[in-house]
Amino acid sequence: MHLDKLNQKEVKQLFEAVLQLKNIDECYQFFDDLCTVGEIKSMAQRLEVARMLGKGYTYSQIEGETGASTATISRVKRCLHYGTGGYQLALDRLEES
Repeated sequence: MHLDKLNQKEVKQLFEAVLQLKNIDECYQFFDDLCTVGEIKSMAQRLEVARMLGKGYTYSQIEGETGASTATISRVKRCLHYGTGGYQLALDRLEES
């Protein structure tokens, strides 16, 4: 999905709402209401796949540790190489904290 496709008032409102959350507990509350457990787990899995790819793990190691399909791993890898840098930005900030 390209940024221009996300440029809608509802998406902007969602992102602004996320930025207003103050701690992990508030995130749990918000995302528990907003998403299914499966959706949250899928997003968390993709972030972990990105982290592992950045650390040089192989597809089979990632698949074994996360349960992610090779299609998911490929998609995340494509985003890391050709995306907007969002994964790397988030992972860098996590390392800083």
